[in-house]
Amino acid sequence: MKEIHFFDHDQTIYGHLISPVDPKAWVVFAHGSGSSRKSRRNNFVASELAKRGFGCLLFDLLTEDEDKSYENRFDIDLLTHRLLLATAWLRNSEFYHSVPIAFFGASTGSACALFAASKIQDSIPLYALISRGGRPDLAGEENLKKLNIPVLLIVGSQDEKVMEINEKACESLNNAQLVPIPGAHHLFEEPGALEKVTGIVGDWLVEHLPHT
Repeated sequence: MKEIHFFDHDQTIYGHLISPVDPKAWVVFAHGSGSSRKSRRNNFVASELAKRGFGCLLFDLLTEDEDKSYENRFDIDLLTHRLLLATAWLRNSEFYHSVPIAFFGASTGSACALFAASKIQDSIPLYALISRGGRPDLAGEENLKKLNIPVLLIVGSQDEKVMEINEKACESLNNAQLVPIPGAHHLFEEPGALEKVTGIVGDWLVEHLPHT
């Protein structure tokens, strides 16, 4: 793991990289509200993806002071801005190697991942997006309709409200697949649930890698 940081005007944003030496693609993570680059679930997913040859960037969408404000956690414009900055930092770093990029968003992080993707899908090699227990409704239906990249929506089968939200989002997206995880709730804390998520994500990212 390598610690990194970048700047947003006078704010320092911290993150870390989990990556093999020569990644086949990069996955940029956007965590859910109240979480951070230290998210246990996202770091588990990232560690497993690294074993399959993917580089992973996890970073704080908000500073510690910003996170004290509940409103900031749902400021999709601010969160999207930070995700775009993190992606730009990665592409200009020595670690990038000009490979494809995917976004992985959890909960509210899914909303900013979808919004960010709608802005930059035609200008960078963004090839896929994964949402885990996401809130795609917060990205805005008009932005969902703009997306052309493949989108994987993963939801716990017992997370009924979020399942309804994702079913509706799937109708707005041009290229989406909704995968329920049987018996799982919102945080995928049930035995084996997160492992199942990680396996599905890894297979899906490999399947959709652009042919070179």
